[in-house]
This record gives sequence, structure tokens and C-alpha cells, in this order.
Amino acid sequence: MGASTASGGEVVTRFAPSPTGFLHIGGARTALFNYLYAKHMGGKFLLRIEDTDRARSTDPAIEAILDGMTWLGLDWDGDVVYQFARAERHAEVAQALLDRGAAYRCYATAEELEAMRAEQRAAKQPMRYDGRWRDRTPGPDQEGKPFVVRLRAEQEGETTIQDRVQGPVTVKNAELDDMVLLRSDGTPTYMLAVVVDDHDMGVTHVIRGDDHLNNAFRQMGIIRAMGWEEPVYAHIPLIHGADGAKLSKRHGALGVDAYRDELGMLPEAVNNYLLRLGWGHGDDEFITRDQAIGWFDLDGVGRAPARFDMKKLESLNGHYLRDADDARLADLVAAKIGSAISPERPDSAPELLRRAMPFLKVRAKSINEIAEGASFLFRTRPLDVDEGAAKLLDDGARQLLARARDALAAVGDWSAGALEAAIREVAEEAQIGLGKVAQPLRAALTGRTTSPGIFDVLVLLGREESLARLSDQIDLAAEH
Repeated sequence: MGASTASGGEVVTRFAPSPTGFLHIGGARTALFNYLYAKHMGGKFLLRIEDTDRARSTDPAIEAILDGMTWLGLDWDGDVVYQFARAERHAEVAQALLDRGAAYRCYATAEELEAMRAEQRAAKQPMRYDGRWRDRTPGPDQEGKPFVVRLRAEQEGETTIQDRVQGPVTVKNAELDDMVLLRSDGTPTYMLAVVVDDHDMGVTHVIRGDDHLNNAFRQMGIIRAMGWEEPVYAHIPLIHGADGAKLSKRHGALGVDAYRDELGMLPEAVNNYLLRLGWGHGDDEFITRDQAIGWFDLDGVGRAPARFDMKKLESLNGHYLRDADDARLADLVAAKIGSAISPERPDSAPELLRRAMPFLKVRAKSINEIAEGASFLFRTRPLDVDEGAAKLLDDGARQLLARARDALAAVGDWSAGALEAAIREVAEEAQIGLGKVAQPLRAALTGRTTSPGIFDVLVLLGREESLARLSDQIDLAAEH
């Protein structure tokens, strides 16, 4: 489908993170919205790494961002653009602004600027540059002295941005000071670099957090001074915690890698959850990637901050786990519990996990829960039983286990139905409920008090392993 912009060209969006840490969850949502809008409009989604802060930008952080984007399936078009590598181009635009009279050199020293700020503080005035070099011509005293290049901002009237999410937003130009474009060492500021890069990359729609809304008015000054086409702005509300406070680590403001590695989430669940944070399509809760591309539009983005709810994300993840391919889940779980897999049966692990998956994933809300639930399959004998299971394995229970083992050993068809019939017979002979036999069986076979259905456990472990684990517990009683 062809996309159109104000100039009739192709829609181009971008995601532009700073590599000073992981790809956090708010950034991931911004990337998702940019990706979906570009794809919905048949346009391009670009990725730019804003690595101009050399002290804080790191290669591991860049790798974490690229890894997180790849895991979420947010495939960008073309090569990654690195902002720092374009410093020469940024300086070139600053010079063009100087040549046009739209920028000027400011020789104010750090001491002078601090004194200016102190006066403003004392007079309770807004803290902004007072334009002291705006209309001055450098003289001999400035020869060889350091200077910064500042934008000659509009001082009269007002600027209005027709924001696609916030609606029309107006700021009086008198509130905007002459911002720095080039530092005294000749390096570009973030504000200049962003505008130049967006223009050179052909970005038509700037979709980003509403904490950048004030920046848009300042950046508009550069765009207009250069005579460039103005992008469409869409400033999306930030994500808050469930309590309405600014999102922090205690709410779930973690890196995308933590949702994968530490919390055991699936990428489709995280994508679906982020999509619904501040955007909606009727009452639809479970939305595929194809549906999201077909439905997403900026008109559906709300103006109020979205509230992050970890329980909703976990519930959504449970839904996607139940829908997920068992072989895929088996591989993910095997990677989680690799060190716990018995060296005697490493080759059987993927196949055993695949067969166990329908039983393990039914109530699970994360890969971690499935891995925890699957651990009994690979434990070495004799099993270490936890405190709860140990309480179930008293002398009376072990006598029951001996009768159950003998009954199971006599079963020819090792299927859930045949095994259940054998255990029911043991319970009836002992004149007790089936659960009274199943509980010590579970404790002996898994070392835990919770597991998939006990007859499914027996089938998954197989005849030899099941009978051996029961014998271990019965023999333990005899030793005592």
C-alpha cells in the first residue's frame, strides 16, 4: 500500500535510542509504535543509535539494543545509522546557519553564564540564556577565544505544533532561548544532531515520548531556519506504574532482555502488551503482528499516561505459552535448565520436554515456571525431596508406595489410563481415596508436592525410571 505525507512521498519513521544502557520497556514501546505505523502506511522504519555522549555510550549497550529489537521482531530497514559518525555533517549545518544569519557565535565564558544564572535565580526569573551575544560582533578581544554557536531563535509571536496525539500545542517564542548548536570544542549538541539526522534520513513522522514535546519547539527553529520540510509530530504519553507514579524498576521498568532472560516472557506477549499500553482497537485483547500492522494508526493512541501492570503481562504471556509450538518451548526450557539436566540422559531432554509440554504449560505464566515444573524429569536419583514432600513420605505412606510400585510393575500397557486403573485398585483395597495414594506417589516421583497430573508424570518418566524412583523411597524407609 502506498503511503503519503504532506509532500506526497513515502512515510518514514525512526527509533533513535541512546546506547547508555539496555533497551528499556518504554523505548521498546516507542520502537513498536514507529515500526507499526511505518508498516501500516507501507513506508520505512529506520534505526539510529544516538551515541554522541561518548562518556556514557558503550558497545555492550548498543548490542543490547540491537538484540532487544531483534528479539521483539522489530526489523528496521537499511543499515543502522550511528549519530557520532555524522558529526562533520552536523557542524556543516551549523556553519550554514551561521552563513544565513540564523545562528551566531557566543563568547560568553562559563563564569559569565553562571553569574547570569545566579541573577535569574535571585530574581526568581526563568533560567534561560539572555542573548548577550545575539547582536554583538566579535572584536580583537575575542580573537582565538573559545565560542559556542547558538541558534538565533524567533523572539516574537508563537509557534504551534499540530501534534497527532496531543492535538495543537502552542508555545510563545519568547519562552525559547537561543540554544547551543555547537559546543566550544566544535562538537554538535543533541538538539542539532537530531534535526539534521531526521532530515537527511528522510524522516516524515517523529513518533516519540511526550517528554520530548518541548524539544520539538526548539528543533522547529532549526528546521525553519534551514527551509526544510517539517515532520509530522506524534508525542505519546509516557508509561506510569500501576500506582500512577513514574515508571521505575519496582514497577517493571526493566530492560527488554530481563523480560526474556529473567522473567521468561515470549516476545509476542511483550509486543502484544506494549501495543495495548496506550493504544487500543475496540475490545481486542490478543492481537497478532499482522493484525497490529493492519489496524495501527496514530488516532488510536490515547493522551493519558498508560499504566504498566505486571500481572496483566503475565496473564497475556500465559495465553501465548498455551498457543506456542511445543518444540519451540522445549528448546527455550532446555536452555533454561541446561545445567540441571542429568548427564546420563542429555540426548533425551529435548524430546522429553516436547512430550511433557502440553502438561507443563497449561497453567504456567512464564518460561521460568515451565522450567521449574519440568525439573523433576531430569533429576538424578535418589531424589532430594523438599520439606513438603518429606512430610508426605511417612512410614504409612511408604507402605502404600510399596503396594503401588508392585501394582504398577504389573501393568503391561504403560499408559495413563492403565496406570490410573492400577492405582485406583490400590486405593480401594486400602479403603482410602485416590488422593491419599497420589500424594505420596507425587512426592516420591518428583520430590515436590506439585507437578502435572500424577499419571502423566508416570508416563513421562517411563516404567524403568518411575519404578526406580519409587524403590529409592521404599528402600530409604527400610534403611531407617
